Amino acid sequence: MSYDLIVIGTGPGGYVAAIRAAQLGLKTAVVEKRKTHGGTCLNVGCIPSKALLHASHMFEDARDHFEGLGIGVSAPKLDLKKMQAFKQEGVDGNTKGVEFLLKKNKIDAFIGTGRIAAVGQVEVTAEDGSNQMLQTKNILIASGSDVTRLPGIEIDEKVVVSSTGALELESVPKRLVVIGAGVIGLELGSVWRRLGAEVTVVEYLDRILPGMDGEVAKNFQRILSKQGFQFKLGAKVTKVEKTGKGATLTFEPAAGGAAETIEADVVLVAVGRVPYTQGLGLDHVGVQLDNRGRVLTDAHFATNVTGIYAIGDVIAGPMLAHKAEDEGVAVAEILAGKAGHVNYDVIPSVVYTFPEVASVGKTEEELKSAGIAYNVGKFPFTANGRAKVNRTTDGFVKILADAASDKVLGVHIIGPEAGNLIHEAAIAMEFGASSEDMARTCHAHPTLAEAVKEAALAVEKRAIHM
Repeated sequence: MSYDLIVIGTGPGGYVAAIRAAQLGLKTAVVEKRKTHGGTCLNVGCIPSKALLHASHMFEDARDHFEGLGIGVSAPKLDLKKMQAFKQEGVDGNTKGVEFLLKKNKIDAFIGTGRIAAVGQVEVTAEDGSNQMLQTKNILIASGSDVTRLPGIEIDEKVVVSSTGALELESVPKRLVVIGAGVIGLELGSVWRRLGAEVTVVEYLDRILPGMDGEVAKNFQRILSKQGFQFKLGAKVTKVEKTGKGATLTFEPAAGGAAETIEADVVLVAVGRVPYTQGLGLDHVGVQLDNRGRVLTDAHFATNVTGIYAIGDVIAGPMLAHKAEDEGVAVAEILAGKAGHVNYDVIPSVVYTFPEVASVGKTEEELKSAGIAYNVGKFPFTANGRAKVNRTTDGFVKILADAASDKVLGVHIIGPEAGNLIHEAAIAMEFGASSEDMARTCHAHPTLAEAVKEAALAVEKRAIHM
């Protein structure tokens, strides 16, 4: 069989690239090693974690907050097996949706492990060991990423778990220790804390959420601490030993000092992800990688080998599903002779805890490092009418605008529905808006979005409600 494009991997980047290529008239096929499409995101990442975040939030609300709203209910009982079934129903619906979309767009789907046998050739090995060779003009590597492992710490997905195992626990651990204070660790830690676990987060750096705006991270840590999280920052994990009842985790100050231990029923290793290139045949065809194992590409997503492209977690940039999707669209359009493009300055990032944390553009630290003069506008949700009446007043909106031009350079939000609110800022930044533009845009009342307008007004110290 011969194609214009074969995509290896059907995560958000891969399946979106395939659909866009098919829309543009390219004969397209996909190769997927899982039995279901959607990659890590839909199967064991974004989608199942959000299902558990939602369900656990509802459980906590019923347990702790309904009475204050005048809703009398008996103490809720956790049926974890049913909650896991709810999660799986959402996963199945999404993966089947991708399968439908591939069929609808007349994309041939091959289930098996894909390997680049030569330029223009992809070998697919099925689960039963049989293989077939596919011919193509172009190959797109969209193989995603895998869990980062810590040396000497074995993940068994029962006592010592990755994000995958943390989504499948059969009972609520009394004590959960999370190694890593990034997005995945804090989200999954939130799930199990709401359901009754004591959660301790051990982080090598002296802060949580590396890469996020420093003020936002500091305030978010304070909020999580109020919720019951314990933090051990600036701490290096040296050993995890499984015991009869769980595990003992040993850590010491990253700067040096005496070791400490923590007992845990479950240890979650959440120290990041690494590009997945194993078995793709990249060495065989000469595709170059960088020093972090990522596929090297140019501005058009092309590798050093003609006809081979790469997108998503397997190349440089934030490991985000929506970043991969935009790259997938862009590379498909480039292959079809159009001007595909991704604006990496406007890629939002969200932590789906409660409250949510969302950001787009530059942090204060990045602007200071680059020597860019900027103004700050900040508005707290305590002063927002809708947040106040809903009793969801934790957090604030912060807008960073260029001191000379007033162009919005970054927006950071902690608060209710921050993940939705951030897109107002993303749209504004995509069109090169100033804080004045955002401030003069009429916002409906009473809404949480008014906090964004007020933060824009605060850039010039003219917020109305504080």
